[in-house]
Amino acid sequence: MSYATKKLAEEKVFKDPVHRYIHVRDQVIWDLIGTREFQRLRRIKQLGTTYLVFHGAEHSRFSHSLGVYEIVRRMVDDVFKGRPEWDEGERLVVLCAALLHDLGHGPFSHAFEHVFDLDHEAFTRAIIKGDTEVNEVLTRVAPDFPQKVSDVIAKTYVNKQVVSMISSQIDADRMDYLQRDAYFTGVSYGHFDMERILRVMRPQEDQVVIKSSGMHAVEDYIMSRYQMYWQVYFHPVSRSAEVILTKILHRAKELSKENYQFLQEPTPFIAFFNNQIELEDYISLDESILLTYFQMWTKEKDPILSDLSRRFINRKLFKYIEFDPANEYQKLRDLEDLFIQVGINPKYYLVHDSISDLPYDFYRPGEEEERVPIQLLMPNGEIKELSRCSQIVDAISGKRRSDHKLYFPEDALLQNGKQKTLRKQILNVLRG
Repeated sequence: MSYATKKLAEEKVFKDPVHRYIHVRDQVIWDLIGTREFQRLRRIKQLGTTYLVFHGAEHSRFSHSLGVYEIVRRMVDDVFKGRPEWDEGERLVVLCAALLHDLGHGPFSHAFEHVFDLDHEAFTRAIIKGDTEVNEVLTRVAPDFPQKVSDVIAKTYVNKQVVSMISSQIDADRMDYLQRDAYFTGVSYGHFDMERILRVMRPQEDQVVIKSSGMHAVEDYIMSRYQMYWQVYFHPVSRSAEVILTKILHRAKELSKENYQFLQEPTPFIAFFNNQIELEDYISLDESILLTYFQMWTKEKDPILSDLSRRFINRKLFKYIEFDPANEYQKLRDLEDLFIQVGINPKYYLVHDSISDLPYDFYRPGEEEERVPIQLLMPNGEIKELSRCSQIVDAISGKRRSDHKLYFPEDALLQNGKQKTLRKQILNVLRG
């Protein structure tokens, strides 16, 4: 028996609040879970700063990755197995890609990426193909196997059906994180009938389609995603925490460039500050290290770094107002001047933050990014794009929603002391 087909002597299970049990029978999967790089995901939160709003959101990318693997395992072992449109030879590569798809996420993922101009998907591929324990396991399957797994995650794999199982508008990744994030945040928005969706999934030549009888379950899934983004992922208070987190890292980076003498040398960050990041630097960094330094930086002599760090550690977040960048650009410039007059640095304390989301779309010729639509399999064998059959989906298809906020430290403006009148004037402008 080859390593690729080797099974464990006894099935291993992980007790899971979303899927009840996660089943592992393949030796390769069990060995990947035990690697240093995969275990690191226990120390990366799935939802970044969201735990400062929804206190239960402490779950990790480790548990999410296991969940995505379990959904794909159910697809290939329970739903697709034996169907002529499914190639059983693709089973291991799609299971490994599902398990490892988030391997390259950094601490506080997107905020960290933004500051240091990083791409977590590029680091995922680098870990899979680099000098790592994960690569050693995958190479034991076949010399070209790490490249195959990397190609699935990069969406360049020759079999688009395999890619769509992990990365499409209805994939295992989204189906796990919506349910998992809803569970741990305690909201009801992210729940949908995954059992029904799995039952009506069918493999086709270049993607996975949904039997038309399951259309209403898919509608429910899309609306769940829409609500989760606006009620949880884009929560304005979580964004406030992320703004402060981002500014802490920007300030530390700026001070390092100025040869500031930190009380505690930020050794784990030096490679990031200097844009000389080796793979080992990246793998060695996790959220426990960031939080340790934030705690130490509360005692730094630099007033901005120490204040921002205290705010994050003690959850003393910025307040916010709605902001219309198209019509209020001059208001922002005026506020920046007023902040400078009262001695508050607007670079760190007056922040315009924007987000947007496209809940569902389909491919439009000529657009830069191809969006693979959700296809329905009709009773007569015809394939139809979802929004052509669903009035609900058609109503939101292609409609991007955006939101802009202006974040500021209200408590600093309320302080008694110098220029009290001017501080009140600033608050009056902010409060409209």
